[in-house]
Amino acid sequence: MTPPGPLAFVSGQVPWQRDGGAVPADLDEQTDSVIENLSHALAALDAGPEQIAQMRIYMTELRPETQGIVMTRLAAFLNGAQPSLTGIGVSVLAEPELQLEIEMIVSLPA
Repeated sequence: MTPPGPLAFVSGQVPWQRDGGAVPADLDEQTDSVIENLSHALAALDAGPEQIAQMRIYMTELRPETQGIVMTRLAAFLNGAQPSLTGIGVSVLAEPELQLEIEMIVSLPA
């Protein structure tokens, strides 16, 4: 459970590269890019994974094998934190090559 306090709403992070490079083609690399973007968002908030109250995971191919790819990497990123997680299958994201988007709500210190 996350402690009460002000909330930060981090909009959906996708595998767009910070340097403007191409979006990776496979889900493994897209997941790593999304997690890197989530990490930068947390750093900007001076927060850590334990302060994430909720995450919504949007995937264009929501199947057990693709969930396994994303959740394995996400569990490592969360490092034991257990926010509320919701997986949502969608037909398309903001651009056709995007396979994954994650948004989060972060509880900040009061």
